[in-house]
Amino acid sequence: MPEVSRVDLTPAAAGLIRRLRAAHGPLMFHQSGGCCDGSAPMCYPEGEFRTGSSDVLLASLTVEGVDEPVTFWMSASQFERWRHTHLTVDVVPGRGSGFSLEAPEGVRFLIRSRLLTDAERAALDG
Repeated sequence: MPEVSRVDLTPAAAGLIRRLRAAHGPLMFHQSGGCCDGSAPMCYPEGEFRTGSSDVLLASLTVEGVDEPVTFWMSASQFERWRHTHLTVDVVPGRGSGFSLEAPEGVRFLIRSRLLTDAERAALDG
């Protein structure tokens, strides 16, 4: 079975990450828990959003043309509700949050989700 991940990127999201990486350096995501930004993946320069023991590292994403992995974090309490899902980071037209790096680009990252298969869940939980 190929390597199983909780998070993937669409080609459009990977392309935007390459452009943002060139402008801002190493990147990270933190999945917003709601409130002002809905449930949007927020993109920051790596380390700008402070993570701690209340956050879970879901993935270190490899992006072709980017030297280092892009980390993807979520709060532990939100992860408990989402642990059965696979997340795909995509990008669509429209302005997202003013705090996420893509906001000035006229596009926004969003999450598409599906339930993990039994095999994926076993591989991730095992």
